[in-house]
Amino acid sequence: MKALLTLVMLIWASTAGAQDLSALARLDPGHSLIAATAQGLEVQLALSQPVPWRVRVLKDPMRLVVDFREVDWTGLAQMPVKADPLMAMRAGVFRPGWSRLVIELSQPMLVSRAEMRTQAGAGGQAHVDLLLQPATAADFDAKANLPEPVEWALPKAIALPQPKPEGKGPIKVVLDPGHGGIDPGAERAGQNEAALVLTFARTLKEVLLRDGNFDVVMTRDSDMFVPLEERISIARAAAADVFISLHADALSEGEAVGSTVYTLSKDANDEASAALAERHDRDDLLAGVDLRQQDDLVSEVLLDMARTQTSPRIARLSAALVSAIKASKLKMHRHPHQEASFSVLKSADIPSVLIELGFLSSESDLSRLQDKGWRQSMAEALRDGLKAWAQEDAALRQLPLR
Repeated sequence: MKALLTLVMLIWASTAGAQDLSALARLDPGHSLIAATAQGLEVQLALSQPVPWRVRVLKDPMRLVVDFREVDWTGLAQMPVKADPLMAMRAGVFRPGWSRLVIELSQPMLVSRAEMRTQAGAGGQAHVDLLLQPATAADFDAKANLPEPVEWALPKAIALPQPKPEGKGPIKVVLDPGHGGIDPGAERAGQNEAALVLTFARTLKEVLLRDGNFDVVMTRDSDMFVPLEERISIARAAAADVFISLHADALSEGEAVGSTVYTLSKDANDEASAALAERHDRDDLLAGVDLRQQDDLVSEVLLDMARTQTSPRIARLSAALVSAIKASKLKMHRHPHQEASFSVLKSADIPSVLIELGFLSSESDLSRLQDKGWRQSMAEALRDGLKAWAQEDAALRQLPLR
């Protein structure tokens, strides 16, 4: 075993210097382990936060390959290893933005369990749990000969509210404060978008919970980076009734003053809206998450089928929110409801909106975002809009189909 750990250190020394990572996630070697047990070979990896990932086996030599977007493997050599089937291990970057862990095996083994568990809003820590069990050479070769998987697995959220029967129980709202961690978003005068929208999200969560008619899940509750696809995954795992992404961007082009409610559309209302959607996606890409395959995860046919039912509900949701904000006499954009192709809104089966609370490029908007009284008033307005929408939505969904 000492020889194995020496080998690990040597391999890591050759790759660590070549890493040019944004540290989207970091390995916690003290809470990680590779061990041979009565069940098989167990691989447990503790990461600082969840990331998309995938796992497979390859041959010549026989090995387990686990890809991530992306992990800083510093400290890998200090991870406890107690396993004879393990011949060697190495990790590092294998493409820009992608990292890989390779475990060479001394005998044919196949993955019988593979999951990443995370808890939304609880510091973002994630735990990868893999179990490999002995297999025949023929079965191993069959799996090893499969083509490279295209899709990435998303972390499995735990400790989230359980789905309720339709029309029963509180309204389940997922609040998504944009940006965070290595991605601060827009910045001005010592303030950044990630911190401002997180502060507002906490206020809104408190207002909703005090009302008694809402369950609330947050995609992040600290200054951490959460990939766009993981934000959508959290909403699905929570069986969300509604998804609200919160932003406070900056724009040099077009009118950028006041709050705006955005819904999904391939065609943006104007160049400014298109620029916002492009920048949100680009920020995620620069943080180490490749969104170029995002549209491949769900076919356009299925998306169109889902939107047939969901689009009218989203339209009513945006209208209710705009109406409630205006009724509270809070400043809104001259065009308070707009459309653009925001990736975070592409969960076509969940009514989703993106709210630009204001624009940091506007001095008055920045002042409002920092004002506790304004945040409280806006949160109460959104609560009122959600309640009005939920009542109308419930009534309409009970009508018989024609």
